[in-house]
Amino acid sequence: MISAGCAAVLLVTGTTFAATANADEVDELIAAMSEVSQEASAQNEEVKQLEIDIEAGQAELERLQADADSAQQFADSARTAEEEYQGEVNDLAGAKYRGLMVDPVINAIAASNPQNAIDRAAYLGTLTRGAEAVVDKLAEATAEAAVSHTDASRALAEASFQQSVLEQQMAELDAGQEELNERIADIEEQVNALPPADQARWEGKNSPIGDADLSSVSGSGAVSAALAKLGSPYGWGAVGPSQFDCSGLMYWAYQQQGQSIPRTSQAQLAGGTPVSRADLQPGDIVGYYPGVTHVGMYIGNGQLVHASDYGIPVQIVSVDSMPWAGAVRY
Repeated sequence: MISAGCAAVLLVTGTTFAATANADEVDELIAAMSEVSQEASAQNEEVKQLEIDIEAGQAELERLQADADSAQQFADSARTAEEEYQGEVNDLAGAKYRGLMVDPVINAIAASNPQNAIDRAAYLGTLTRGAEAVVDKLAEATAEAAVSHTDASRALAEASFQQSVLEQQMAELDAGQEELNERIADIEEQVNALPPADQARWEGKNSPIGDADLSSVSGSGAVSAALAKLGSPYGWGAVGPSQFDCSGLMYWAYQQQGQSIPRTSQAQLAGGTPVSRADLQPGDIVGYYPGVTHVGMYIGNGQLVHASDYGIPVQIVSVDSMPWAGAVRY
């Protein structure tokens, strides 16, 4: 939170600020703004991740619903087939009973010779046994279909529950969205109200390397894509091509080489192969601050390209210019 003394500074206009604030107050203002910005960024990242999870969950629900519907249709078809074949077996069994048990004389008279009578009796018996075997297989298939439908319905119910949990979390975040928007608007207002000299100090809070030598920079196409956006403005939740937030720049840069990576800073650092500070290579994504609320891309020579904060264009800084949280490779 912003201290009372700093809050007093925030209330004055840019002109009054320039006349009354000293260097310490400016530093305090920048530190306070950075803290609030990190908190807002973290909450914004959480909102984005929930939106992604809910969208993926909805697609999974639709797939599971289709599976459950197919399983239901299969179970119904198997049950109908079993009932139809059972009816045929019953008819054959009745015919066999009438032909062989009730009136064997008629069977013998109808036969052209004794062997034919024997063959007819054997045929009826084989036909009945064969039909019974079919029914047994159908009964087994019906049972399996019922199990499949039960499993599909259970998976659908579980996914529906998980989706409802995500949507409840999203509803809670939506309830706080107004506060988040107010904090973001406050940050933007404060930055916009700074005199030019102090705006320059805000842009330079991470000590950007304005004259970085990029002639020896090599690596993946993602590095070239990210560097091509030097000077582009920061945008909350933006993924380019003209504005970016920190994870949005990483996401966009990797897209340019045909590779899809997670969208948020936390997911990006969790999704790659971990690498140490000593093993960094161009293209690696580096995370910063507790909770990984910020990311940038290592470009070699101890340098990082990142979209830092509102009012600060995409720039190059030292890889050690912020509190290290880890690094990954895609």
